[in-house]
Amino acid sequence: MHPRMLEMLVCPLTKTRLTLTPERDELISVAARLAFPVVKGVPLLSLEEARTIAPEELERHTRRPDPD
Repeated sequence: MHPRMLEMLVCPLTKTRLTLTPERDELISVAARLAFPVVKGVPLLSLEEARTIAPEELERHTRRPDPD
């Protein structure tokens, strides 16, 4: 997915920014605790396609890397 496209996308539920997973196959809405699939580079931003993120997984996406 092109980085500029990511800058324009927001969660359809909360209207907050989305984060692309390192595997680049999902967009994460931390505020809604939802993961939206990205299929062949196309984000599927319908609530029907989203999955709920478990608290442990959400923590991985919100944790900041340790400085060296």
